[in-house]
Amino acid sequence: MRKRLAGIVALAAAALTAQTGDAAADCTLPVGIAYPISIDWGKPIAETALWVADMINEAGGVDGCRVDPILRDTQADPRVGVDAARALVDLDGVQLLIGAVASGVTIPIVTSVTVPAGVMQISCCSSTTRLTTIAAEGGTKGLFFRTFATTKVQAAVAAKRAQEAGYESITILYKNDDWGQDIAALAAQMFEGAGIEVRARVAINDAQPSYRAEVVQALGTRPDALYLALYPKEGIAVVREWISLGGTTQMIGANSLKSDEFREAVGGQFLGDFVGTDMSTPRVGSATAFVDAYTARFGSAPSGPGLPNSFDAAAIALLAYHAAGREATGAEIAAKVAMITDPAGEKIDGDVEGFRRAMALLSEGRSISFQGATGAVTFDQYGDVSAPAVFWRFAEDGAIEEAQYVTLEEVTEFIASVE
Repeated sequence: MRKRLAGIVALAAAALTAQTGDAAADCTLPVGIAYPISIDWGKPIAETALWVADMINEAGGVDGCRVDPILRDTQADPRVGVDAARALVDLDGVQLLIGAVASGVTIPIVTSVTVPAGVMQISCCSSTTRLTTIAAEGGTKGLFFRTFATTKVQAAVAAKRAQEAGYESITILYKNDDWGQDIAALAAQMFEGAGIEVRARVAINDAQPSYRAEVVQALGTRPDALYLALYPKEGIAVVREWISLGGTTQMIGANSLKSDEFREAVGGQFLGDFVGTDMSTPRVGSATAFVDAYTARFGSAPSGPGLPNSFDAAAIALLAYHAAGREATGAEIAAKVAMITDPAGEKIDGDVEGFRRAMALLSEGRSISFQGATGAVTFDQYGDVSAPAVFWRFAEDGAIEEAQYVTLEEVTEFIASVE
């Protein structure tokens, strides 16, 4: 773990100290990044955001100032995450915070740190519908955005998979936090709407020495399949217990289990029937370009959760900061997001030349349509997005491979059919 932390801290330092492009050396703007870098799947998410900051700097910087990305570890823990966000806002003076990942971390940051301080926040990966409710009630004050679709979409896709597989019954094991409670309740509604009996919903709490009691409870319901809305740490312990006690290998998992750590610890031989769900990018050129550029940058294709969403969150936020100007408040940055995601604006690619062109247009007061890793992102009045989806599997060689692409139209039609 020390090596992973050292590597990412070095990457952050490089982003700060490198002489990049035309960005002014005597003018820097602090930007907060709060991601779980001490967790295996969190490090690439943070690295992707730092990569965007590098490209923005090479393209000239935010309003001529070099972006100073200040990276703090949330450890996917609400208390640690809030402390990290407070440090970024109170000590580092950021007006823009990129993060967090887990909904259970993002919610307290939004409600107790960024919104009270008037700081804009954008998340790559938080999906709970609770954030939509908070926004609808006026709790985000227009300061919060996310580039990942809500749990409602992922729950619907899980039900679609179960229906297509012919499952008649299912039991849900979920992480007992804001995200897990939300997706478990929505998944239960979607499964039942699809004609699939939900035998039980079993909560999994963090850091228990054993999950045997919960697994035995789930086994007693004798479902055709298991739905797992868990993170890798708990998921590993639960699935190993489940398999050891003779549970079915027919499992559907949320995108949080798209992890090499999960596959390696459980054992690929036990995951042949496992199918995961995730939000996907539309089949457009900008999504393909992201994969190619990411592979060239990091030496392997993006396969973990949230990487294209992290790219788009950082790019949209930093371009909005440029449009608002170096002295902008969080509210002023947030107000410029619409200029970056204007369907009528000039189409802009997510590379150095694209960012340079975008900043020139924005400096002239013209809007753009950013064509990112997840396509042309647009936000609704609550800062939410919609997206297509994908089923994925762990391949025999250990890679994560796409099993089926589900278009946005198919997702929408399925939700309408079960509701």
